[in-house]
Amino acid sequence: MGRTPPELLERALANRVVDRVDAAGLMPSAVMILLYPKDGEYFILLNKRSEEVEHHKGEISFPGGARDPEDIDSLATALRETEEEMGIKRGDVTVIGEMDEIVTRSGFLVNVFTGTIEYPYTFNPSAVEIAEVLEFPVSALTDPTNRRSETRWQNGNLMTSYSYVHKEHVVFGATARILQSCIDIFDDRLESEEQQVD
Repeated sequence: MGRTPPELLERALANRVVDRVDAAGLMPSAVMILLYPKDGEYFILLNKRSEEVEHHKGEISFPGGARDPEDIDSLATALRETEEEMGIKRGDVTVIGEMDEIVTRSGFLVNVFTGTIEYPYTFNPSAVEIAEVLEFPVSALTDPTNRRSETRWQNGNLMTSYSYVHKEHVVFGATARILQSCIDIFDDRLESEEQQVD
């Protein structure tokens, strides 16, 4: 029997050194990639931001946000924001590990954490920050037909950007980059295990 997406992430991140970014001039923030089993498969939790928030209005993103002075570290930021935005209590999240940091075009340095929650779970999204709770099946995200890529020159470098389509929703920008990193881990680990079986 194949490994579940959380198991694949845990194995990939266990002994991995996180790629850190020079934080000078950037606003520290953190997000949480949450996975959970539902209807016989695994889902990733995202949300559509409301038009009331200061940054990234109406965009699809992971639970997360800017670091507050009282946060002891970036993980505390991710857990606090997940609770504030989605109503998921910190103690209900089992943290898997940390992925590479990324920088957004709006000047945020994002620490990316992964975790799981038990399901069913009653989400209690913030009426101010969240317009819609979105549940994306991992199978849809790993399906190449739902993935778009665009390669272009930017500042003298050849850059590839990704977007994901699920039903009427399109994920782009930093959220799509984080998803791509996550899906790369799923694909690499599954391919590695298939080769071992062969």
